[in-house]
Amino acid sequence: MGIKEIKKVCFVGAGTMGCYNSLLASMAGYDAVVYDISEEALKGVAKAQEQMGGFLTAMGTFDKEDVLAGRKRIHLETNPEEAVKNADLLSESVFEKLDVKRQIHRQFDELCPPGTILTTNTSTFMASEIEDAVRRGDRFAAMHFHLGSTLVDVVAGPRTSATTMDIVTRFVSSMGCVPFALARENRGYVFNNLITGVNCAATGLVAAYHEHFEDIDRAWVTLHKAFIGPFALMDLIGLNVYYELVLDILQHEGEDASFQLIIDLLQPYIDRGELGMRTGKGFYSYPEPSYGEAQFLTETQPRNDIYKVLMNGIIIRAVQLAAQGIAEVTDIDKVWMITMSLGSGPFGWLDQKGLNVFLREIEAETRDVLFPKYDRDLVRQYLEPYIKKGQTGAGSGNGFYTYPDPAYEAADFLVNPFSV
Repeated sequence: MGIKEIKKVCFVGAGTMGCYNSLLASMAGYDAVVYDISEEALKGVAKAQEQMGGFLTAMGTFDKEDVLAGRKRIHLETNPEEAVKNADLLSESVFEKLDVKRQIHRQFDELCPPGTILTTNTSTFMASEIEDAVRRGDRFAAMHFHLGSTLVDVVAGPRTSATTMDIVTRFVSSMGCVPFALARENRGYVFNNLITGVNCAATGLVAAYHEHFEDIDRAWVTLHKAFIGPFALMDLIGLNVYYELVLDILQHEGEDASFQLIIDLLQPYIDRGELGMRTGKGFYSYPEPSYGEAQFLTETQPRNDIYKVLMNGIIIRAVQLAAQGIAEVTDIDKVWMITMSLGSGPFGWLDQKGLNVFLREIEAETRDVLFPKYDRDLVRQYLEPYIKKGQTGAGSGNGFYTYPDPAYEAADFLVNPFSV
């Protein structure tokens, strides 16, 4: 059921996320317009949404009938004035370039009806870096979707009104999604930071230590019970999208060996135009990628050594987020559990492994490309107070949770998901 304040939504950008977000909104009963200056990009919307619909039905998130009904409510437009006529909400999903996003919001601030709420689906920038480009700062927010997940990050800008946040939050809920407001703004929100820990570890294993990407995906899918692996996910999102995201991180955070490895690994694919599922080829070939074949998971044994590296990459990122006050420990776990449909998150895993055991593991790690020293130092500083108090995890009866009945195993842990 839609909310009374929103009837028509304009999605700016016909890329992966514009296609996905408009499909979600249309399936919830909203009239959706996908706007792009490129007629060629708009021609690809139907095929992209057909593939995404198949992905969502395979996951059991939606029925095939929902997808077909939703796609009938989607309209395509190259005229910006027509696209935003009578629009109640605008969702921008253009390239991760700050100047481009600011220009787009400045343009549509002028074109949209006075009451239209403007939102950005940016993966890396903060709302405060974009919102001063518009006059209607009280009706501007970040509304960031995650491909294949019900989690949606909802973050206010400096001038965003409580009314706007209420409408955006209820709009998200009306699509069957789960809104999550961060304790404070952060580049990459929470989940993107966690999954970046996986992706940095995965690409580092391939680029620096010559592992094969299929072995990494096989280990992750089999041992983590995930739907697809890191490299298949990059193909789904678009290698160009991930490439631009990492370039932005390098620009804002400076030199980082693990991020530079990602750029070096992706550059040949970008140069060849092999951008993933939408172009028919990325790490895998489409429409019949090898990871979709019945024998993919059984060709070789999934490797625990690879899986441990990937898991440790997530845990390190989770500890960083908690240490920096971005989100509470339980919220970080809930983000992972909701997005990945799993029964525990990074701090639950950490408790099960043992905080002291984990600390010994990463301090013994010699592959600095995978786990830089400054990351390990931060983890040590955060974990040592717990360890000194004897709160070493499930084995001691107390860590980030209390055992034998940790909160994350309770039936109501995700009923009212977030503390903020």
